Amino acid sequence: MTQHKIASPMTKVATLSTLLIMSSHTQQINSFAFPGSISNTRTFALKTTSHKNAASLNVSSKSPKAPMKMTSGNERDDEIARLKAQAAKLRAEAAALEAEKASAMARAAEKAFDSFDTNKDGTVCVAELKAGLEKTFKIELSDSRARELMKAFDESGDNLLQPQEFVTLDRFKNKLNELVQEERELARKAQKDAEAEAEAARLAEARLELLNDAPPTVTDRMVSLIPYLFPLMDGLQYGRFLLLQTDEGNPVVTVLAILYALYRSIPFSGFVAFLALNFLSFNPRINRLVRFNMQQAIFVDIALLFPGLLLGISTTVLPALGVTIDPTFSEVSSDVVFFTLLVTLAYCIISSALGITPDKLPLISGAVDQRMPSIDMFDDQGRFVGPSEDSKDDKKKDSK
Repeated sequence: MTQHKIASPMTKVATLSTLLIMSSHTQQINSFAFPGSISNTRTFALKTTSHKNAASLNVSSKSPKAPMKMTSGNERDDEIARLKAQAAKLRAEAAALEAEKASAMARAAEKAFDSFDTNKDGTVCVAELKAGLEKTFKIELSDSRARELMKAFDESGDNLLQPQEFVTLDRFKNKLNELVQEERELARKAQKDAEAEAEAARLAEARLELLNDAPPTVTDRMVSLIPYLFPLMDGLQYGRFLLLQTDEGNPVVTVLAILYALYRSIPFSGFVAFLALNFLSFNPRINRLVRFNMQQAIFVDIALLFPGLLLGISTTVLPALGVTIDPTFSEVSSDVVFFTLLVTLAYCIISSALGITPDKLPLISGAVDQRMPSIDMFDDQGRFVGPSEDSKDDKKKDSK
């Protein structure tokens, strides 16, 4: 059987050289023997040589590729199959280890359950769990913590641990550590909250020392009555008709006459009284009842301007327009205004004497309350910062 070998480039060159040499000798011989056939012989030799070379090249260029590809694909398939086999083996080993671990944990839990179940009734109650953990871990366990452990592992909710609910001691220990850590976090949080509350209380006390909102003393009650002399003096003009009709020996009228004379003897007495009351009402060290009455006295005195304005218009403008007014209209109107003033002042004086803030006057008391300084108008350093938007809204709601 003939074997075909793949020719190398050097072999091809050697073969071609040999053929050329042989062709040359043949031509020389033929030239002597057959002179007319030299060209034909040379042509035949060259054709023969070219056919051989082409056949050699075709064999060398086509043969090697297919076996190389087949060999590479088989090796890759073999490597993949080997890796899959190793992965399956590792999974099997891991599953075996997990099964062994689970079996060991089950045996440990069963052993621990038998040691905890002292009365051998097939369940572990809270008392048995507490006693078993204290004996195992050499610790003192509170009843509340034992109940928390029971609740964590009691899946059935019967406050008893069944054999299938019982876990290993390591899991009990880990859960116990979690509970201890949670209690420590709660304790730290409670401590921080307590410190924050103590600091807030300290700041509140410090601000309370700046703002006197304490219950009024007897002295504060008496002092709080004085500001209402201001609207009373300005309102006596409305009571002139009533006061002139009383007896000259009336002590009340006499006292009012003396006070009114002193009040009018001071230049710009009304303006001075207004400035003094307004300035003192913003002194935070003065009791709140006194400050409130100072502001309310100012508002009551301002309210007296409107009846005087209306009476002035009715007695001057209306007659000029040809409107006839009854002569008693001015007297009756003044008496009504003075009587209303006396009722208002009586309410304020009686409430203040009892230590109760007279904050029930329509319109006036609400406006006064919004102007009163409160504790939230001072910062932590005791500086006055004014009312916030929240405090304004709260005061509006309270006034309504």
